[in-house]
Amino acid sequence: MSKVRIGMVNFINTAPIYEIWKTRSHPQDWHVVEAPPSTLNRMLAQGELDLGFVSSHEYGVRPEEYRILSDLSISANGSVGSVFLFSKVSPNELNDKSVLLSGQSETSISLVKVLLEEFFHVHPKYEVGDVNGPKAADSGAILAIGDEALRLSASDEFPYKFDLAEVWCQYTDLPFVFAVCAAREEFCRRYPETVSAIHREFLFCKEEGRGQLESICETVAPRIPMHPDECYVYLRAIEYGLGKRKQQALETFFQYLIDRNDASPKSVPLNIFESQRQENK
Repeated sequence: MSKVRIGMVNFINTAPIYEIWKTRSHPQDWHVVEAPPSTLNRMLAQGELDLGFVSSHEYGVRPEEYRILSDLSISANGSVGSVFLFSKVSPNELNDKSVLLSGQSETSISLVKVLLEEFFHVHPKYEVGDVNGPKAADSGAILAIGDEALRLSASDEFPYKFDLAEVWCQYTDLPFVFAVCAAREEFCRRYPETVSAIHREFLFCKEEGRGQLESICETVAPRIPMHPDECYVYLRAIEYGLGKRKQQALETFFQYLIDRNDASPKSVPLNIFESQRQENK
């Protein structure tokens, strides 16, 4: 093993973990790759990454190839603030209308389809493309995620703004898990001690980041740009654990996808990796 290839989402929603990670010393063979979720999904699926944060949808499609590292996620119990459907009309009026989808996260694409078709009972015409490009003006609604959603939410271009995690919670009474930290099954079998060490480091960073959130917001808010106080409110709403209720939420989402033939039936129940230190307790 020449190096361990670790995927990290390059949105500020990972800052409470990643900003702490960047301050700490790690083995030289731990190599971090920053990219949008869709790119990390592809790289992990093709064996170009060994583990990292990827869209929940990626695990749902190929569950036999991965193990989910316990107690790590990017999730929300209600409004998340960075995954929005921006619409010119009410969702009930989107039947047969064009909906432009950001291609940066398969999970968010699947979620908006579930919400519109299963909960609002409309069937729009979907197209994946640049939500900041010319097609946005001709669309009835657009799905935007991450930093681009934070920028658009400050504009008045679309009169209707729907936080997808909040809508999911209203209809299911469950949180929503946008991303998980997954490791390739083969890598877990060959290098369990390395996976355990990285897992423990992520858990440490998660706890440290919670206590240093104000200073982290001062660092990352200019990237949007947004005021540090707004960044603090946003990042406070994002959660990074994966307890029993979130596991239930993830399995509920996968069941919707299974019923739609958009995920593998093997995605339920979840295949969880516990670090060796936890297993020995």
